[in-house]
Amino acid sequence: MAFEVPPLPYDYDALEPHIDEQTMRLHHDKHHQAYVDKANAALADTDWAHESVEHVLSILDTFPEDKRTVIRNNAGGHANHTLFWEIMSPDGGGEPEGDLGDAINDVFGSLDELKKAVNEGGVNRFGSGWSWLVYDGTGLAVYSTANQDSPIMQSDEPLLGIDVWEHAYYLKYENRRPDYLEAWWNVVNWPAVADRYARAIGKVRAAT
Repeated sequence: MAFEVPPLPYDYDALEPHIDEQTMRLHHDKHHQAYVDKANAALADTDWAHESVEHVLSILDTFPEDKRTVIRNNAGGHANHTLFWEIMSPDGGGEPEGDLGDAINDVFGSLDELKKAVNEGGVNRFGSGWSWLVYDGTGLAVYSTANQDSPIMQSDEPLLGIDVWEHAYYLKYENRRPDYLEAWWNVVNWPAVADRYARAIGKVRAAT
């Protein structure tokens, strides 16, 4: 089945005042759709046309060189944005609870330290990219990636990612990327992130 842009699980203006309605409409309806259209075009009439985006990203090295870059960029954009809509909520913010909250405290010392690390990754990402909290098979880690590269490409499970492409924030925050990153934590959907963490732990346990 060809990739599709998932519907937003909330209204376009639901993340106001932290993320504005116009940005959400352009980001979801135009930018994400463009990634999906280009990825589908690159995969059409191939053996991988009906594979999941996660599987496609995990086998990038097997693609012909003339398709690899466009698939990397656009399948990556589809995977990253699908996660992005899921891990935001109009009822977001606050603090993570349960196993995820414990793991964050164990690895980073506190939620504030995690936020600092993720924000620094986003601020220091030259050009366009993402800042991530991932599960790397042994524990939590923070890093940033360029363009639409996904942690899936290096066998990590993305738990939380903040888009730092200008199209994610420029209409409201202009060149103030640090302000956008700081405000973003008001819409983080910790239950969704915790679900992703639980699934990542489950995969590792099932494989051992």
